[in-house]
Amino acid sequence: MRRLLAGILVAGLILLTGCGRRELIQTPNLYANGRIDPFKDCPPSARNNRVDVLYATDRLPVESKGAGQEYGYLRSPSLAYGICRVEIGEDVPWSVLAENSRTDDRDLSLPLSVRGVDEVGRFPGTPIPFIRRGGELVEDPAVLARKAQAEDAFRALVAKRLTQTPRKEAFVFVHGYNNDFEDSVLVMAELWHFLGRTGLPIVYSWPAGRGGFRGYTYDRESGEFTILHLKEFLRLLGSCPGLERVHFLAHSRGTDVLISAVRELIIEARAAGKSPREILKIADLTLAAPDLDLEVFTQRMVGERLGQGMGGVTLYVSDEDKALGLSTWLFSGLQRVGRVTFEDLNPELRKRLEQNHGAAVIDARVRSGFIGHSYFYSNPAVSSDLILMMRYGRAPGAENGRPLVPVGPNFWEIDKGYPYRNRD
Repeated sequence: MRRLLAGILVAGLILLTGCGRRELIQTPNLYANGRIDPFKDCPPSARNNRVDVLYATDRLPVESKGAGQEYGYLRSPSLAYGICRVEIGEDVPWSVLAENSRTDDRDLSLPLSVRGVDEVGRFPGTPIPFIRRGGELVEDPAVLARKAQAEDAFRALVAKRLTQTPRKEAFVFVHGYNNDFEDSVLVMAELWHFLGRTGLPIVYSWPAGRGGFRGYTYDRESGEFTILHLKEFLRLLGSCPGLERVHFLAHSRGTDVLISAVRELIIEARAAGKSPREILKIADLTLAAPDLDLEVFTQRMVGERLGQGMGGVTLYVSDEDKALGLSTWLFSGLQRVGRVTFEDLNPELRKRLEQNHGAAVIDARVRSGFIGHSYFYSNPAVSSDLILMMRYGRAPGAENGRPLVPVGPNFWEIDKGYPYRNRD
């Protein structure tokens, strides 16, 4: 009976997350009253209703039914990259879009649509084959040469994109469970729009979205499959000339994917006597609704000192998150990071959190739909805080222009009127 009830709940969550036409998220509270112009620094070339998102994916391509390449949920042994073209509204002039992006009372519909996907390049499949040379096994030089060519082409693409923006930084989004390729691209397009359309928007899309009752386990293992490719991508991105900093944002199961890859790269850099910050250029790492075991996360972040290999680390959590409630049940009641409260932290964890000045846990005391799993971007209060951190680099605290409600050392709350109105 419990399995049947869980299956019904999973099916309901999947149906609810996929219904209806996708509209541009509600204007963040930060901009809704017109006090701040989000597009003050937006370059002229970006003042339109289009968003070009750079992507990297190891999803297996599927037969295209429309314009451009399409990707499914199956796994590809090779990593591809390209540009996905997103449109906000239907032939909406820039002035109209900008005006309706600064109010919570829009006078028109702003649907989101993918207008085309152009795969620009593809790396050789992994693992790279070996050949015998001089009595030893070495990676095939011909394959390594093709890989080097693909890397150079990617760096050239990033360099070209950076010439179009005054901010030489990248915003990288790693999606979660049951998201298809289009889902992740649309989220990044929305966020980049409200981040002021400066910097480089990038999506890393891994083979998720099989669906069904066993889809969660498939996606979980696909998250393990993709780590090798994600590590290669992070190394490559960090090596791009002209790129100064990288802001990482991961959601749900994507937090485990990102943390696992970053962990291995930090250990690799330290073993080589190099600085992880210099190699990876991580300005900040944000984990939204993290579907992670609290004890496992603590061992990785605290026990292995991962926070020292990057800038700030921010966690967005909510005990109203029904999707993580189901995940908690699936993992026999083990505490998920994304639902943790300050009261859940034992004295030792509270002490550790206080000692880590670059860490912050943000408790989203807001409602965002029935499931409450996408609040990090769909709720206008939480998206405002995300923007204050990622775009403006503000630390938590009213004295820093980021008036979160303090709960404990480096533990904060957001209310629905944030950042302007007092709590109800």
